[in-house]
Amino acid sequence: MIERFLTQTKFSSVEDYKENLHFIIPDNFNFAYDVMDAWAAEEPDKLALLWTDDEDNCLRFTFGDLKEQSDRAASYFQTLGIGRGDVVMLILKRRYEFWLSMLALHKIGAVAVPATHMLTTHDIVYRNNRADVKAIICVGEEYVLTQVEGSMKDSPSLKTLISIGPEVPEGFHDWHKEWTGAPQFVRPEHVNDNDDTMLMYFTSGTSGEPKMVAHDFLYALGHITTGVFWHNLSEDSIHLTVADTGWGKAAWGKLYGQWFAGAVVFVFEHQKFTAEKIMRKIEEYRITSFCAPPTVYRFMIHEDFSKYDLSSLRYCCTAGEALNPAVYDRFYELTGIRLMEGFGQTETTMTLGTMPWMTPKPGSMGMPNPQYDIDLVRPDGSSCEDGEKGEIVIRTDKHKPIGLFKGYYRDEELTHKAWHDGVYHTGDVAWRDEDGYYWFEGRIDDVIKSSGYRIGPFEVESALMTHPAVVECAITGVPDDIRGMVVKATVVLGKDWKSKEGPELVKELQNHVKHETAPYKYPRIIEFVDELPKTISGKIRRVEIRDKDSRKEK
Repeated sequence: MIERFLTQTKFSSVEDYKENLHFIIPDNFNFAYDVMDAWAAEEPDKLALLWTDDEDNCLRFTFGDLKEQSDRAASYFQTLGIGRGDVVMLILKRRYEFWLSMLALHKIGAVAVPATHMLTTHDIVYRNNRADVKAIICVGEEYVLTQVEGSMKDSPSLKTLISIGPEVPEGFHDWHKEWTGAPQFVRPEHVNDNDDTMLMYFTSGTSGEPKMVAHDFLYALGHITTGVFWHNLSEDSIHLTVADTGWGKAAWGKLYGQWFAGAVVFVFEHQKFTAEKIMRKIEEYRITSFCAPPTVYRFMIHEDFSKYDLSSLRYCCTAGEALNPAVYDRFYELTGIRLMEGFGQTETTMTLGTMPWMTPKPGSMGMPNPQYDIDLVRPDGSSCEDGEKGEIVIRTDKHKPIGLFKGYYRDEELTHKAWHDGVYHTGDVAWRDEDGYYWFEGRIDDVIKSSGYRIGPFEVESALMTHPAVVECAITGVPDDIRGMVVKATVVLGKDWKSKEGPELVKELQNHVKHETAPYKYPRIIEFVDELPKTISGKIRRVEIRDKDSRKEK
């Protein structure tokens, strides 16, 4: 499949990849037709989607099934007045209808807006009005239905509500009752241009209001490098990415790149995450490839691995936040598998990564994906030297990379703030070593300035994570009259250490950090908590910790 879209499909080294990664860009590219329907024509009986849930229900979809059912869904949406350019919000958790909806919306040229099931009415109204949402397709669960229904009166653009069940209240269309009566689907004469908007994500909002990230139809093509190369997938892979469909990581790990490779996308619809549940599914379904944020691996390594048969696993990746080396080391010790880290944003596909032909350095994001022109810059815009901390930027003066977003929808000011003079600013700080590997420091706003030192939260978190008491931690700055700011650690303890909370453990952790890294970085304040505030995508909301601390001071 990928030979249709790349001039070279196999790479043996960093140099080979850098020099020879070149895309073949079709006119009017559409993932649903050009990839999924092409698989269905060539291998209709090949398994594409394997879905299960907490109740051990299991559904299997071949590429032929997905073509037939996405065609039917596309026709059904058309009967409800949804067409090219219309904006449709999807609140579908990990129900299999999410994949049918995405493909169907692509087939009619509509714009998909995936969203989390945790949104309130206020959140939905905000999204409806910012994006002119015309229809919402949602799970038929009481909380979601109530919030969606409550948004109608303040959302003038919203015309159509569709429930996939089990509940279908008055005012909602019943997907499973109605879609069987849809006429045979006929592909529209002109579905899309390459630069049409295909997908919009509201960012997870680690700070401020969510931004509306618009992607064109080539965004899907850009994920070849994510699934085929970073995830190292092939036609015999069964891949599980731990991600809710309401955030961008689902597009990274449960949709585009995986099906370019012809892999099976494994989906586990669970109500509450536990490491034990995930590990049981890996064992039961013989998952070969796994990707999850560092949080998941942090919980996994605290499990008793002797209780699970994870021998099917061949390859594991991580993204979402930087990976603490202590977690990498312990997972490798338990499994013999090296975690391959990657970096990107809702605004991009994978921009930095550790590829199969690279030796991972624990804690490093890897090297630039040649799909993007990556640089590290100082505040004045000049390029950093090796070893110097700077902002990760993408240079776009020569061309717009495949996979980079179009801009923040209907917000030219915000777009220009992040992307101007031929440079897109990620807002993330890193440094590059002499071998070309990049090392994450934190968001620009997260960097702590204390007594003249610039301290990245990740380096202190990594030091703390090497102590056996610490399951998770977040480093933030607290204002200080003498030092300007001091380092604070908010710590989640392992269950065997919770009874030891107190001044002695605080001192032990502080001394541990002084031993693991430069002493000036140690946390002068340590707070123990049961859990850290996070976005739906699993990213730690340090801004929430800072806000809480600032309120305490007033």
